[in-house]
Amino acid sequence: MVENTPTPLIPNNEILPLIDLKGQRDEVSKLIVKACEDFGFFKLINHGVPMDVISSLEEASFDFFAKPSSEKERASLCSNPPYGYGCKNIGLNGDVGEVEYLILDAKPAAITTYPINLRDAVSSYVEAVRELACEILDLMAEGLGAQQTSVFSSFIRAVNSDSLLRLNHYPPLRDRDTSPSTGNAAAATASATSGADGVCNRIGFGEHTDPQILTILKSNGVGGLQISVQDGVWVPVSPHPTAFFVNVGDVLQAMTNGKFLSVRHRAMVNWQESRMSMAYFASPSLDSRISPLAHLVTPNSPRLYRSFTWAEYKKATYSGRLGDSRLNLFRIQPGDETAAKQ
Repeated sequence: MVENTPTPLIPNNEILPLIDLKGQRDEVSKLIVKACEDFGFFKLINHGVPMDVISSLEEASFDFFAKPSSEKERASLCSNPPYGYGCKNIGLNGDVGEVEYLILDAKPAAITTYPINLRDAVSSYVEAVRELACEILDLMAEGLGAQQTSVFSSFIRAVNSDSLLRLNHYPPLRDRDTSPSTGNAAAATASATSGADGVCNRIGFGEHTDPQILTILKSNGVGGLQISVQDGVWVPVSPHPTAFFVNVGDVLQAMTNGKFLSVRHRAMVNWQESRMSMAYFASPSLDSRISPLAHLVTPNSPRLYRSFTWAEYKKATYSGRLGDSRLNLFRIQPGDETAAKQ
């Protein structure tokens, strides 16, 4: 939903941890775990993904979104929901935003109808960030004291992993009939309330949590991302020239028995510049069963969520609104002894 009402913000004082992946492994592992417990979000530098791989996808994405709507829609004709091109409408339940997007299956064979420069860029990018996601998940497992460090990463290394890539393009608001003389009061208000970085109070992509295991996000250096550290309070996250933003998904919160936080976040529109974000969502296969790590369930930390498959959770995701708290649907209720033992 597009909103024009200001919401409480705290100054952008870089509360998010900046973690160097090339640091000492056990220290990096501890820092990642703490970041996931405190914020569910961190910035990662020296991640090993070549900058030319990142820039190639960014350029190919801008090229794609610059095409006429008819061409963008035609390229998506062979895609099955939720994959393909969309504009403003987010999902199937009435959510809208100031965004156009492209959702792609992370298996390169699934994007054969798209321009070759985009296909090649997606293939290289997905291969690199999938390996990065596995490395991050292994570090998380080590930091949590898991017996098998691949306990999380094995889900996305599976051949039938349901991982996807989402490209979000937020055109500058001033390019969309923004003259006050045309009667576009909302645009005029957004201009008047934009900050020095051009970010205004128009919602590009509404508040939500990510349903998958892990998200690896890269943006083009234009501000707009915000996270909610507490209900109703939003923290702007400044862009970084080389870092990836990494955040915990709902599935990982369930697998850590609530130890890690799947944080609510949103994207705001920039008045002056186009913003491009490229998000890799690391997901299990549809038939994967999600349960908490056994050693994280103790008398002092009782089990919070019942077991579910990714297919069940994905169905719940797409049947609800963007801002719904989906994990609450799977939360164990008092007296539900059967679910607590699954």
